[in-house]
Amino acid sequence: MPLICSIGGQEFWITFDTGSSDLWVVSSDCTDPDCLGITRYSSSSSSTLTLSDQSFKLTYLVGSVLGTVGTETVTLGPYEISSQTFALANQTSGLGLSNTGNSGILGLSFPPAASIPLTSGTPILDNLFAHFDDQHRFFAFKLGRNESQDISYSDSSLTIGELDSSLTNDTSQFVFTPVFASTPDEYDFWKLPIQQITINAQVLPLSRSLVRGAPSPIAVLDTGTTLILGPTGDVDAFWYAIGTGGSTKYNQETQTWQVRCDRAVDVRIKLGNSDTAKEYPLHPEDVSWAEGETQDGWCTGGIQANNGVDSGDWLFGAVFLRNVYVVHQGTTSSNPPMIGLLNTTDPSTALAEFTSSRGQDPAPPPSILRPGSSATEVRDTVATCVVCGVCGFLIGVIGIVVYRLRQRRRTQGQVHI
Repeated sequence: MPLICSIGGQEFWITFDTGSSDLWVVSSDCTDPDCLGITRYSSSSSSTLTLSDQSFKLTYLVGSVLGTVGTETVTLGPYEISSQTFALANQTSGLGLSNTGNSGILGLSFPPAASIPLTSGTPILDNLFAHFDDQHRFFAFKLGRNESQDISYSDSSLTIGELDSSLTNDTSQFVFTPVFASTPDEYDFWKLPIQQITINAQVLPLSRSLVRGAPSPIAVLDTGTTLILGPTGDVDAFWYAIGTGGSTKYNQETQTWQVRCDRAVDVRIKLGNSDTAKEYPLHPEDVSWAEGETQDGWCTGGIQANNGVDSGDWLFGAVFLRNVYVVHQGTTSSNPPMIGLLNTTDPSTALAEFTSSRGQDPAPPPSILRPGSSATEVRDTVATCVVCGVCGFLIGVIGIVVYRLRQRRRTQGQVHI
């Protein structure tokens, strides 16, 4: 989600990212193709910049950035922070900045996730929260479906210290869950437990969490990621279940799952601690994602495999976040950091919208694998059956050959008697 940020009196469109903790902007010294055609920060135009000799390097799941750490006056809406630590990016790669028109990233996750050393300064999230009392120490966002730098066209929202009154003024409508931490008081990303994923009310078996101390799989809410990313076995099983009637396929060339653009399924994700978890439906257009490349009626799957996620078991990007209004509450005198979610997708309305836009889905209903099985087991079973079939065929051929040889010998023996 793009937003306007002033750094040293210079205005930039930057990406709002809850999956990282650093603020950086492209420098006028950056000449990489990724930097061309976008607004770049000019150090010579600022009287408040202080540069250090501290280098900066940050590698995202896709793309990377290199630069130098400094401090500058940063303004977000009505809030101004003097001497805010940030980075000037001299090199960027694979971030698609020239395509989006955004000049940098505003990371609003916790300080331990920052690539800029904490000894160099305080991350922007802590400085923002320092402005507020307990009641207002939060930011709230709603990712829209019309992402644009034209504010009159965009339906996204980001507020700090208050809710967007066009969405709700009542925090009691949200379900709040403490941010998951592997050890007490050590928070890095905005994490929630996943209790369940269902497809047309059928439960999808999930792998055990690889996050230390987690009783169930952990999702990281990440506005900087587009899709939902999860473990290969779980994602494969998801698409096998939906793929009845040949409505899904795996593209070996792009290493992504594809789904028929008219495939209408009811996917819901249950998030939170076991005693307070709530179910959140996904709009069918987020499962069959037409915003990516489409070809001959095939769309990109909104859920893809990525075993490189190390901040949690799953990353929940815009494909999930467009279906909820989110509050990220900072630590208060009485509570740890909390995540509040308010469902904004009605399954019946969403299905009607999807069918009206994409047409009727001719495929049979989804079918989940038997409980306890996994996509890997299915592939192994299929492979075993193929091997057994080939072995059986070869044994049969050998038997026929042996039989015919014996018959021929018997016949030859009768002739010579």
